[in-house]
Amino acid sequence: MKHYIIPVFIPHYGCTHACVFCNQQKITGQTVPVSAQEVTGIIEEHLVRITEKRHIEVAFYGGSFTALDLKVQQDLLTPAYEALQCGKIHAIRLSTRPDCITEGIVQNLINFGVSTIELGVQSLDDKVLEASARGHSSGAVVQAVAVIKKMGLSCGIQVMPGLPGEDWASLISTAQGIVQLAPDFVRVYPTLVIANTQLATMYNDGRYDALPISGGVSRAAYLKILFAQYHIPVIRTGLQATEDLGNPEIVLAGPYHPAFGEMVDSYLFYLMVAHFAESVILEKNSKILVHHHTRDTSKLRGMSNCNIKKLQRIYNMDQLVLKADGLKLDEVLIEYQNLSYIINKKMIYCI
Repeated sequence: MKHYIIPVFIPHYGCTHACVFCNQQKITGQTVPVSAQEVTGIIEEHLVRITEKRHIEVAFYGGSFTALDLKVQQDLLTPAYEALQCGKIHAIRLSTRPDCITEGIVQNLINFGVSTIELGVQSLDDKVLEASARGHSSGAVVQAVAVIKKMGLSCGIQVMPGLPGEDWASLISTAQGIVQLAPDFVRVYPTLVIANTQLATMYNDGRYDALPISGGVSRAAYLKILFAQYHIPVIRTGLQATEDLGNPEIVLAGPYHPAFGEMVDSYLFYLMVAHFAESVILEKNSKILVHHHTRDTSKLRGMSNCNIKKLQRIYNMDQLVLKADGLKLDEVLIEYQNLSYIINKKMIYCI
């Protein structure tokens, strides 16, 4: 059954920290907190749009939900809980900070039907967390994940490649640490320089170098490859596109693109075919037939056929032929000189 998310944004509502990258109003496009009455309205507005059977979740995004006063948490959760009890929705999820999780807090969420908690982890490098003014250490993440799992809830992790002080070694260490934590899923949000943040000041002063699009894509691709090898799904790469995020006066720098996730998947398909090319001796003018799923054609080709052009230029694949008859998503079967090669994300690497 397909999922349907009813998003409820609570921008910077309850958070007592000012991380260098954060301007929730610009990220979410919302400037004021919501009330319980508005939550009811949001849920009802979405429910009337759903015409087919769906697994429906109410998701509280954009703030540190469990940093709110307990009464406020309960007030906001009540409309979703009532909808859950009536069978109008099937689940409730929320996002929060790792240092705002205790057994008591989680028990309250369980009492109101919450089944999934997403933690804004961002990094597991304490130096990066300090440089980003996160206000907690990696130890808080480990403890929060342990509490959430102990109490039987699904646990997700949000990670932000490209934070101040991060390099490839730091990112790899963070990724390996996330693997050890074994979350149920991960979101990857490469760092953007948002106007009116401390990071914007650092960027303008030359104290911070933002990732280019290519850098954000390669880091996100590395994370997707590694997590796929450990059966940890990456459910999103890149922020949800909004009108504000498309405004260059708001996003000053960083790897933002409305189709960022597609770009990452396209790069992964390039790596799959490139991995094949690096593994065999290609003879000039030899036919290379790439079988793939019909839904992967655009990703395999890349934007404006950039993957095909790059493969032809670097590996002389002039006789590269694509055939959309593959059986599995995110996988290619390559026929070359009477041999077949199956390649997917678990079989390639990225540096």
